[in-house]
Amino acid sequence: MSELMSEGLNLALYGMGTVFLFLTLLVAATMSMSALVALTERGGNEPLEQTGLDPKIYAAIGAAIYQHRKRKIE
Repeated sequence: MSELMSEGLNLALYGMGTVFLFLTLLVAATMSMSALVALTERGGNEPLEQTGLDPKIYAAIGAAIYQHRKRKIE
């Protein structure tokens, strides 16, 4: 095998190894962040009495969110 082919193969293996290592670290970081968020996330379904909002304001916020989600994105 010529020296040029050997250097090319060496470079290709280092490059693929680097990409594989980076992607493995990225997957591990994403999974750990997901687990951390799942542990620290508190329930979003609090009773209305605990939020301290006026029921009319709560209804207006809900209606605004509904209208925003119903709107088509163009």
